[in-house]
Parts: sequence; structure tokens; C-alpha cells
Amino acid sequence: MATVNEDDPTTISLELENDKYTVLVGTGLLAHTALHIKSLTSISGVKAAVVTDSHVGPLYAETVISSLNEAGIQTTLITVPAGEASKSMEQATAVCREMLYSGLDRKSFLVALGGGVVGDLAGFCAAIFQRGIACVQIPTTIVSQVDSSVGGKTGVNTPEGKNLLGAFHQPQLVLADVDTLSSLPEREFNEGFAEIIKHAAIRDESLLNLVEQRDQIRNHLISLVSRNVLIKANIVEEDECETTGIRALLNFGHTIGHGIEAAGGYGRFLHGEAISLGLVAAIRLSVDNSSLTSEEGDRLIACLQQYDLPIKLPTDISDEAILTSLQRDKKFEDGQIRFVLLSQTAQAYVSSDITTEQIVRAVARLR
Repeated sequence: MATVNEDDPTTISLELENDKYTVLVGTGLLAHTALHIKSLTSISGVKAAVVTDSHVGPLYAETVISSLNEAGIQTTLITVPAGEASKSMEQATAVCREMLYSGLDRKSFLVALGGGVVGDLAGFCAAIFQRGIACVQIPTTIVSQVDSSVGGKTGVNTPEGKNLLGAFHQPQLVLADVDTLSSLPEREFNEGFAEIIKHAAIRDESLLNLVEQRDQIRNHLISLVSRNVLIKANIVEEDECETTGIRALLNFGHTIGHGIEAAGGYGRFLHGEAISLGLVAAIRLSVDNSSLTSEEGDRLIACLQQYDLPIKLPTDISDEAILTSLQRDKKFEDGQIRFVLLSQTAQAYVSSDITTEQIVRAVARLR
């Protein structure tokens, strides 16, 4: 089981079958990036690529690169356009080729500096560059700090769906500096709470008590991020590569949510906004087809509304577009839907009993 050391910074340690690493959550971590990396026995290279995007790079890349350079690490900065469109094979190829041009080799390492898009893209590049190099994740958004930077899932999108090309590639270190969250626009800050509310829904009802303190939430960011990382870490430890079904619980709300995200065209919805809609549908399906009470469901949906997350689907997005994307999703096995339901708050399970017709009705209710 993942362990927590609540010193400054808070440290969550993951022990996997073939990997172990730590997630540091605190303030002022970026300025000491090299110190934390140098403490790792798994990274010995003196060349690194820092992959970031056009929004995050101007804010934080200089701090990270200065720390690395002062420690004698030669650094190449690679900046991709901000936005979901950068999660593509074309962009992954461009990043890897720039790493080759810069003289990086198998002993080099990659630093992913940014939100979920950068983390997924850069992590995927680390997984495939010269058959795999070390990766350090420095997430700068709520979504990436509480969810996507932990667990080793990397990948890119295709026109057919989200994250359909990818690899499991665990980071050697995650630095979650909550200072970076202060630069997020309100919409990007709020979207991360879809993943937080998902974690509360599947594993920790008491987390909702903190989430519901909307006016005070920025005063509790270290605790908030740490608690969510611990939930994610424990599930990943139980089922690193989704072979037993435990890790599939993290897909609560994502089956329909990913379908909506793809149907809207990447960029119309932020990831958390699409997942919010998927959560509403999954909550209602849980009330109708499991033992989740309407009161429990209403509380979860009210939490989404507190953070201005959508609970209604625009009418111009068709059922057909959502279902087409959904049927290509990795959550289907041999054409059968594997849908995560709640029996009660903090009790989730994978069901094979939800039909396409029920999903269609759930999407219709979102309108």
C-alpha cells in the first residue's frame, strides 16, 4: 500500500512490482528540481529534454532549466502548442526527432512540465525514445497533479478516439508544486475537480467534506492534492496495468465522458468538463441500476455544480457521434461494455450489465 510522509514536502511512495517512485507535493519545488532528481539512483544521465507547452513554458521553464543547468545537466527545451491537439502521433514524432537532433541518448531523461496533455505526450515520448528512457513528471494543473501524472499511463489521441495509442511507462519522480496552480485561469482550475469528485465517489466519501468548502479550497491545496494522489497510488499499486479490474474503477464517468470529449472535437470541452458530464450520466445510471441512493447522487452532482462544471450536454452534439467514439474506447472488451457503477458513495464496481440502450438514454437525460 502507498505510504505518506507528511513532512514538507508531503511524500507519497508507490511500490509497484517492477518500479517504485515518489510523488512530492508542496510549494517551491520547481526551483529545486535538480536536487530532487539528483537524489534518484535511477537517473544518472547528464542530458535532459524539458517538454512543455506554449502556455506553461513562459511561466515555469526557465526556473526548471536553471536548476538543471546549475547541477551540470545539459538541457534541451521542447515546446509544443498548448491544447489537446498536441496529443498526436505527429507531435510525438516531432518531439522525438528534436531529442535526436539535440544528441539525447538512452541515458538521457525527459522532464514533462505542464498539464495532462504534456504529461501524456511527453511520457509517451519517453516510453518510445530509444526503447524507453527515464521520465520525471512536473504537473502544473489540478487534473495532472491529482490524476494523470501518477500511474504511468501515457499516450496520444487519434481521430477515432482518446488515448488509443499509448504505453505504460512509470515516472521516476513526480513533483507536484501547488504554487503552479495559482496561475491557472478559473475554468482550468475548476475542471480538475471532476477528477477529485470522481476519486471521492469511488474511494473516499470524506473527501467530499473538503471539496464542499469551495470558498476555502485554495487554502488546502497540499492536503487536497496529497489525498487524491494517495487514492490513485493505492489503486495503481493494486492493478498497475489494468489486469485485475481494480484500476478500471478510475474510469468512473470516463466511458461516456471520453465519448463526449471526442464527439465535441478536441478543444471544445476541457477534459474535466467532458468527464463532469460523464460523471452525471454514470451517477444516474448507478441510481437506476444499482443501489446508489438519489440523495448520494444529488450530493455528487451538487459538488460538480459548485465548481461550475457542466451537467447538461449541448443539443448539437449527437448521440451517434458520442456512441461512435465510445465504441472505440478501450473500456470495451470483445464489443462488451465494461461500465463502472456505484453501489454507494466510495463503493464502485465494474458492471457488464449496462446496455447500449441504457447509455443512449443516459446521454439523452444529459440534454
